[in-house]
Order: sequence, then C-alpha cells, then structure tokens
Amino acid sequence: MLNITEDIQALTTFRRNSAKVIRRLKETGRPLILTVNGKAEAVVQDAEAYQRLLDIAAEADAREGIRQGLEDARKGRTRPARQVFNEMRAQHDIPR
Repeated sequence: MLNITEDIQALTTFRRNSAKVIRRLKETGRPLILTVNGKAEAVVQDAEAYQRLLDIAAEADAREGIRQGLEDARKGRTRPARQVFNEMRAQHDIPR
C-alpha cells in the first residue's frame, strides 16, 4: 500500500540520497513515486518487487487467455484441429 508521506519524493532528493532510497525500497517492498516540479514523473521499485509484478501480470494474461478459449468453446467458435491442419496442408501444398 502506498504511503503518501513516505513514498512520494522529488527527483532531486532521490539523486542526492539514492543509496539510502534503494535500501528503503528493498526493506519496504513499496515503490517510490518521483516528482519533477510537483508532478509525478516516474516510479522506482526494487528488482524483486518488479519481478513479482511481472509474474502477476503474466499469470493474469494466461488466465485471460484460458477464459477466452473456454468462452469460445462454449459458444461454438472452435473447429477441430484435424480440420484446420488439413486446410493448412491444402493451402500450402504440404504432403501428408
């Protein structure tokens, strides 16, 4: 969870104290929002937290793909693989 009093800092503060900030990122696991002229411009997080985020996104993509495939099957928007392969062989002159 974001803590607005600790997790939003000016880019100049980050530059001056980068080692300390990186230590804090690893300890808390929370990202840091960097601002320029008071506007959010970048988000920084430690590599382990970023990898977790990538893993969660990949799992969500896989689940969505499975959900869509099951919905297609339920709605009859599928064809037997043998039929598709036969069509591909015929279209590209691939012998059996």
